Amino acid sequence: MEERQSYQLIDGKAVAAQIKMELAAEVAEIKKSGGKIPHLAAILVGHDGGSETYVAGKVKNCEEIGFKSTLIRYEKDVTEEELLHKVDALNNDADVDGFIVQLPLPAHISEQKVIEAIDYRKDVDGFHPVNVGRMSLGLPCFKSATPAGILELLKRYGIATKGKHCVILGRSNIVGKPMAMLMMQKSYPGDCTVTVCHSRSENLKSMCRSADIIIAALGVPEFLKADMVREGAVIIDVGTTRLPSSVTKSGYKLTGDVNFNEVAPKCSYITPVPGGVGPMTIISLMRNTLLAGKKAIFQ
Repeated sequence: MEERQSYQLIDGKAVAAQIKMELAAEVAEIKKSGGKIPHLAAILVGHDGGSETYVAGKVKNCEEIGFKSTLIRYEKDVTEEELLHKVDALNNDADVDGFIVQLPLPAHISEQKVIEAIDYRKDVDGFHPVNVGRMSLGLPCFKSATPAGILELLKRYGIATKGKHCVILGRSNIVGKPMAMLMMQKSYPGDCTVTVCHSRSENLKSMCRSADIIIAALGVPEFLKADMVREGAVIIDVGTTRLPSSVTKSGYKLTGDVNFNEVAPKCSYITPVPGGVGPMTIISLMRNTLLAGKKAIFQ
């Protein structure tokens, strides 16, 4: 007899579709009342496959929700000066409510310099030090899109977080650090005891085994194995590594940081890759754009 799967799949695709409908309804109301339609601009440098896919997804979502969107392209030999000049122009364009510079950037351009040049009131990616600082203090801000999307998944599935031990694998500025800040806030989802593990952590397996919630954001395919997970844990897989595949049309498949087939039977909840955190990242950016358009965070 086949063993019953006891875990519940956290369907990021379905939740993102639901939020998209909610955002579209709000934009329709803004249009009806003659208000300003939110406008998102995106700067894309070069032709990185992953970045192309992400930006195309963002533009498509803008159209479906009813936002105005502008895509600005540069070749990878664009100078830092020229890029910063464009950032300044977008900062001063009253019609643009929010904009993003798609990362990674070519090696000759300082990502940090570009991030800091963006007006924090238009920083819908939530990477500017002002937004990061305000987030860590629990003040209104644009939250980094991936962590914000994960919070929304936890909330919509009613997953208990108060007093739980949350282990975060990875300490990046984009996911690991902001995720830790948000999971320890006095709010729901939050109120967790948080441990951040990384490549230098010792006793990593035993720390993972003591976790009620594991958020894996290392970028190491299938790193989290069954022997690192306790029964009934909640697993959020942020990993999206492109691995070559002979069975997909594109020639690659997206692989998470969790060995899904091994780990899933031990979980209470788990996100798939693809279709888990990914769609939530884009929809969180859309939500930030709506907030920027409404001047809901910063006047």
